[in-house]
Amino acid sequence: MVNWIWLFFIVTGFIVSAVQGNVETVTQAAFDGAKSGVTVCFGLISVLVFWLGIMRIAEDAGLLSKLAFLLRPVVRFLFPGIPKDHPALGYIMSNMSANILGLGNAATPMGIKAMQELQKLNPDKNAASPAMCTLLALNTASITLIPTTLIAIRMNYNSVNPAEIVGTTLLATAISTAAAIIVDRWYRRKQTLIPTTRG
Repeated sequence: MVNWIWLFFIVTGFIVSAVQGNVETVTQAAFDGAKSGVTVCFGLISVLVFWLGIMRIAEDAGLLSKLAFLLRPVVRFLFPGIPKDHPALGYIMSNMSANILGLGNAATPMGIKAMQELQKLNPDKNAASPAMCTLLALNTASITLIPTTLIAIRMNYNSVNPAEIVGTTLLATAISTAAAIIVDRWYRRKQTLIPTTRG
């Protein structure tokens, strides 16, 4: 669906520019945008490699495992339907740990593996289970202590203080995470009350 939306924007842009006689301007903007995208990507590589290296050191030092241990009670509360020793819990804790440290790229594979494990527990293979919905909401709205990618982008554009967004990012992601949990709890409670009401 997203591909069709982007295709619509691109085709509409070219049609409007052709009608107005500005095709050259759109073409030049497309090339400038592509050039800028490549420049930004190269600028991000060094910063992301540095932070990924730091996080690898933290992982080898046991920081991620300790963070996952601290998250265990929270995960058990948020995912009550998952068996205690199921592999999905480990992937979920790794996903949450990586997101908290601002490592979205590292969190994605863990999230995919968690979804695959949750699908094995899902009684209805054609619909997402409550646990899968919870994981998706938390992964999307995850609280972030260090917004690594945003800091890297700001550094690439010569920001005077690229790390000044840490506080606001922490506040915004804390609010989004709280909202995700509240809505998730509300829907779960509503789901458990429906059979009782019908009965």
